[in-house]
Amino acid sequence: MHPFIFEPRFKDRVWGGHELFTLYQKNIPHNGPTGESWEISDRPGDESVVRNGPMAGKSLRWLMEHRPAELLGKARPTPEGRFPLLCKILDARDKLSLQVHPPKSKAVELGGEPKTEMWYIAHAAQNAELYAGLKNGVTKNEFERKIADGTVADCFHKIAVAQGDTLFLPSGRVHAIGAGLVIFEIQQNSDTTYRVFDWNRKGLDGRPRDLHISESLASIDFGDFEPKLVSTTFENLGQIQVRELVRDPLFDVDLWRLPAQANHPTPDCGMQILAVTNGTMTVQYAHGRERLRKGDFCLLPSCLGESSITTEEPAECLWVSAH
Repeated sequence: MHPFIFEPRFKDRVWGGHELFTLYQKNIPHNGPTGESWEISDRPGDESVVRNGPMAGKSLRWLMEHRPAELLGKARPTPEGRFPLLCKILDARDKLSLQVHPPKSKAVELGGEPKTEMWYIAHAAQNAELYAGLKNGVTKNEFERKIADGTVADCFHKIAVAQGDTLFLPSGRVHAIGAGLVIFEIQQNSDTTYRVFDWNRKGLDGRPRDLHISESLASIDFGDFEPKLVSTTFENLGQIQVRELVRDPLFDVDLWRLPAQANHPTPDCGMQILAVTNGTMTVQYAHGRERLRKGDFCLLPSCLGESSITTEEPAECLWVSAH
């Protein structure tokens, strides 16, 4: 077992663009609007494949089936025995649909999966914004009326964002990504999304995309008013700085800021994922090293043993652990 880097799986989206190539030199397969790069995935039909080291060519599904304890340690798989997280980079050149993911209490009843996630803003156009939660005082009845007359976007709370901002999105929080944003997304292993409104646009097939009004109304937390961006600050940890972004029963996420010539040990807390948001860095471990550049995700298996992160120039990364 060694640090794993996977082949991205690209997803065309009507709201996508080409920033994944421009910013990260991702090998987008064609000139269509690429909206998502699935960096670590154990979804049926979209299982990530290892691209580096002795296990190149093996899938994350194979690792979960044959080496789960060594891979996960104390982290819990999904009830179906799959890897617990799904990690993506999103390129939103246009606004996404106004949507919601079902909470655990409703997901089974609705035939879906719960999905709690976080967004880290890696790049933002001027005046970029997110939609998250409801404006103060919006009621379910008002929300339903505005769905019917096409003005439901007026019910959503808008948040101006810039590079480096973070938003946490528990299941049940209505949300959408605004135009001009590139986002690192860490989420529960789920692909259930209920669309409330899609700006009256057509999908890539030329037809309006499906809406899921009844499922959305059953899933939305109508007491979730005007959530805030994560407001934590950096704290010194040895020679690096660490900013706590998410503490949740499903996963934790920190932002690491490393100076030039850093050599910092990785935490001894089981399976971890690092996602390079800026600069380059190297994972040093007993049997070798893996060099990572901006836009790379690396899965460190629980059994990896002693390892460290080194840099030549200043760099930043998200540091993720699942529970």
